[in-house]
Amino acid sequence: MPNNTTNPDNFDRYVRQMRYPPLREDGQRRLSESRALVCGCGALGSALANMLVRSGVGAVRIVDRDFVETSNLHRQVLFNEDDVAAQLPKVIAATEKLRRINSRVEVEPIVANADHNNIEGLCEGVDAIVDGTDNFETRFLINDVSVKRGIPWVYGGCLGAEGQTMTILPGQTACLRCLMRECPPPGSTPTCDTAGILAPIVGVIASIEAIEAIKILSGHREAVSRQLTVVEMWDNRIRQVDISSLREQVECPACKQAQYPWLAGRRSADCSKDGQT
Repeated sequence: MPNNTTNPDNFDRYVRQMRYPPLREDGQRRLSESRALVCGCGALGSALANMLVRSGVGAVRIVDRDFVETSNLHRQVLFNEDDVAAQLPKVIAATEKLRRINSRVEVEPIVANADHNNIEGLCEGVDAIVDGTDNFETRFLINDVSVKRGIPWVYGGCLGAEGQTMTILPGQTACLRCLMRECPPPGSTPTCDTAGILAPIVGVIASIEAIEAIKILSGHREAVSRQLTVVEMWDNRIRQVDISSLREQVECPACKQAQYPWLAGRRSADCSKDGQT
């Protein structure tokens, strides 16, 4: 169980947060009783875990199998050169920092490759999933388990100076397969290895993902965005696409037909590069 007690005396660190009218003490209490899964602990994932733990989410489970490398340090906020030298798994290095940031939050590190064999177990008991991955195979896997089990999730991705995000409330909003019926074939889209990545776009997309998760976990689903948000920082563009009616307009295999091929293992979902955003 989350070790963030609901006694108001323990909410002193959140006093500025609770002064925000839509949140208040009731919303903070809900946060303290909630659980989140951060899938991937690289650029997006480490920033997401940092914000959720600081915000007082009661329990944060983090899954990633990668180790900290020097090339991670310019954008992955929970790591430093000592972690590289110690050859630490990302989730272990992140957890050590996060527990020092907020000891009242239960941080659960899982050094693993998320796939169809373990994703339902990883999602056990969580109230929301946030996307820190870098490949669509894993995102389609998360989408399958989200829709099947009714767990909200927040999709996010970054490349170069551009990022995008959308929030999925199963049964209420469009899911990822409503937006993209088929997963792009592996190798068909650019990656951070080929196109690069700038640190500021990570902070922007992670912040949007985190606030969407906070809305969900604090009991304010009505405030969740019904738009796909695309941010291009180098050319100073922000674009929002209204997807509020998309679920009703398409015959989604997941939402309408309960087809979950990634979850069943009939489609590949290799999380080996999770967190490398």
